[in-house]
Amino acid sequence: NIQDKSVSSQLRHEHPQAFTDLVLSNITRLIDLPGDEFSQLSGEAEPRVPSSTTAGFLRSFNFLKRKDKGLVFGAPLTEEGISQIYQLIEYLSKNLHVEGLFRVPGHSLRQAALREMLNTGTDIDLESGDFHPNDAATLLKVFLGELPEPLLTHKHYLAHLKIGELTRFDEWGNKTDVPDKERQVETFQLLFMLLPPANRSLLKLLLDLLYHTARNQHVNKMSAINLATMFAPHILWPKNVTASDLQGNIEKLNKGVAFLIRYSQKLFRAPVYIKEYARLYFTGSKALKSNDDMTLCSKSDSTAAVSLSTPTKRNGPEDGETEHQNYTQSALRELYKQVNKMPESAKKKKLIKQFEKPLPTPSDSRAPFSRRHWRSRSLGERIKVKYKI
Repeated sequence: NIQDKSVSSQLRHEHPQAFTDLVLSNITRLIDLPGDEFSQLSGEAEPRVPSSTTAGFLRSFNFLKRKDKGLVFGAPLTEEGISQIYQLIEYLSKNLHVEGLFRVPGHSLRQAALREMLNTGTDIDLESGDFHPNDAATLLKVFLGELPEPLLTHKHYLAHLKIGELTRFDEWGNKTDVPDKERQVETFQLLFMLLPPANRSLLKLLLDLLYHTARNQHVNKMSAINLATMFAPHILWPKNVTASDLQGNIEKLNKGVAFLIRYSQKLFRAPVYIKEYARLYFTGSKALKSNDDMTLCSKSDSTAAVSLSTPTKRNGPEDGETEHQNYTQSALRELYKQVNKMPESAKKKKLIKQFEKPLPTPSDSRAPFSRRHWRSRSLGERIKVKYKI
């Protein structure tokens, strides 16, 4: 029997073109993408950027790719590189109380040493006291900024601009200035399904970290918009552009990334109708339909019955505490499975060994990546047991 929780993933892996067509048809239902912009999102045309120096077209960035095995910084994004960078993310998740985290730069010499260790695949004991959280925070931004392509990819850039323009309509059908958060979340859910697996995996981990950083802004003084202002140039801005090239879009881009941070715990779910269509596909109905053509679920189910009218509070128990655990474990599961698919090599053994290292017990509640009742198991064992790998 095909289960709801896996059927959309099965369609993605076994029939990628049908999956892509389904997702694209629903994205165009939500945002207006003229011919050229649709061709860019679908990969049929080269992405355009607002840069006079490139005549409006992005060039190939193959010259940035490095041949050195194991290189992390400046190299194309890989699961191996994510495994190294995850050491920074995990360490930072335990230091969310540091004031000015991601804003205050680290020490240049310590950063150079840490960068070299990450580049060579060295296991790092960040708890030793040799490094400061600001060193790790600065290096995380550097890593993202040096990727040959933005984490959110060039071809998705124009779609991100359009999502920010989604607003509600009044009772007479006139467009208002009130953001339509439900439609924005739904569109991001679909758009993220089109990301390469490595980009999606790292994006989950990064947004989870920034979400918890913002939730601790009462001590670290870092709000979602503060974080977005610093990370938008690294994960969303096209390469080889300046602030002047982006003209009036900078505020829109910053607000877009702030939205991703605030609602990150809801953005990696498949809309209900995607699961329903996938089930129909495998049970005999091959005709491609968008959500407008399907009577599969009620209006309240179309965005997984999520209410977005009130942003999550920063303090106190809430459903998000459970959501972020499932959310992060999902990202780690994808990462673990990708590492297992790598050809047998010394590097694969080293990465598997990293997963099998026992994780330290958290000293307080500021470590959102931990599960206390699993603390005696290694990361690899946790993932194997929970997901039956």
